[in-house]
Amino acid sequence: MSRNYNKLFAAVVSLIAASAFSAPQTLPQEPQTIPVAKVKKVQPLSIDGVSEDEWVMQAIWHEEQSDFVQSGKIYSKLYAATQKKEYLFKEVSSSIYGKTDTRKALNRLKEWNKANPNDLAGQRLLLALYLHEKAYGEAEKIGVGLIQKSDNVSDLELAANPYLLQGNYQKGVDLLNKLYKKTKDERVLLRIAAIMTQYMKQRQQAIQLLETHRRIADASPELYKMLIDLYVQDEKLDKILKTYIALYEEEPEAEYAQKIIEIYIYNRDFKGAIAFLEKYPSDDLMLYELYKKEKYFKKASQLVEKFYKKDNDPKWLAEKAILTYEAAIDKNDKKMLQEIVSLFEQAIAEGEDDSNYLNYYGYTLIDKSIDIDKGIKIVQKSLEQQPDNSYYLDSLAWGYFKKGECKKAYKIMKQVVDKEGLSEPEIKEHWDKIRECIKPLNIGQRI
Repeated sequence: MSRNYNKLFAAVVSLIAASAFSAPQTLPQEPQTIPVAKVKKVQPLSIDGVSEDEWVMQAIWHEEQSDFVQSGKIYSKLYAATQKKEYLFKEVSSSIYGKTDTRKALNRLKEWNKANPNDLAGQRLLLALYLHEKAYGEAEKIGVGLIQKSDNVSDLELAANPYLLQGNYQKGVDLLNKLYKKTKDERVLLRIAAIMTQYMKQRQQAIQLLETHRRIADASPELYKMLIDLYVQDEKLDKILKTYIALYEEEPEAEYAQKIIEIYIYNRDFKGAIAFLEKYPSDDLMLYELYKKEKYFKKASQLVEKFYKKDNDPKWLAEKAILTYEAAIDKNDKKMLQEIVSLFEQAIAEGEDDSNYLNYYGYTLIDKSIDIDKGIKIVQKSLEQQPDNSYYLDSLAWGYFKKGECKKAYKIMKQVVDKEGLSEPEIKEHWDKIRECIKPLNIGQRI
């Protein structure tokens, strides 16, 4: 948490020191005619032979180079010569950033604040300097006085820091809650939630605060992500999913959609994933796979046509052939079989040679007795790519069985059964039929 305080502290120091250079707002006055003889020419201030403006430019240059030691020395010289508070404040901020002479800066600032008790900018800077020096008790006293005198809501946050750094989290959070109620500033709320979860063991209360803000205000992705992290700690997958969906509706980023789909799939809620992707089209390829898994073949075919029009990849023709077959009620319908043969032939003619598609096509030619010899040749091509693939070997064995070459079929099918067993119905069916085929040929013989 100290890292966050350091960031805040640095911002406060910069703001206070920079604001000291702001010109005061004055009302315009009526122009006056002054006799030339009475006008006195103001001589620019010179310090060690160098003008004030030149010293300021040098100090700013050193700040830009992060040389705060030199900028602090120049501001100290300017303050000694002019007694202008803006130079003192810049000297103090330089000593903090440069980590040099901070005790000296603290004493000078205390002395200046004693002489100027109603200057709240000086009080803020002194509080920040006490925090830097880890003088939390002194910082706390300054904070109490500051919020008594100031109507500036940001002073509540500044005054909360000493309590939080001392471990008095409840008091610090109380002040931050007052600030949040006045401003509805999400940044403050995130800080409150972080303190409650990390140090006060009040995760559920923090979740309630974040959820309430999310419903009534325009929440940032950071708030949603904090909620998600808290729900992850609670292992509430349904809450994680709902929060991701709400985040995606606000910020439709691909990474959020991916997380949502992953959760649906982890829950095996494939229909939920489909409904999300249909409502928020973000991953048509994933949607296509889900359509196939849930046997939404008509919707899958529509996507395949879209894919093929987009990239002319012949694999989509092969995919369409498979979908056409799987969707058919009558698997022996001649018109349907003619259509899938045409689609596979076109896919192969256009260069498709993926072994999975070849095996599917070859097996269809064999199983439906469309062209068994051609089917065997196509399956053999798929085996050239994956010689040990059990499913391809099963297709080849089935081809030889359909041709009546039972011994060939048996030898190949035995490899499949030895490797895969008989748990799959199709393998068992093929094995049983091939064994029946081989019996009349091998009575009393060793195969």
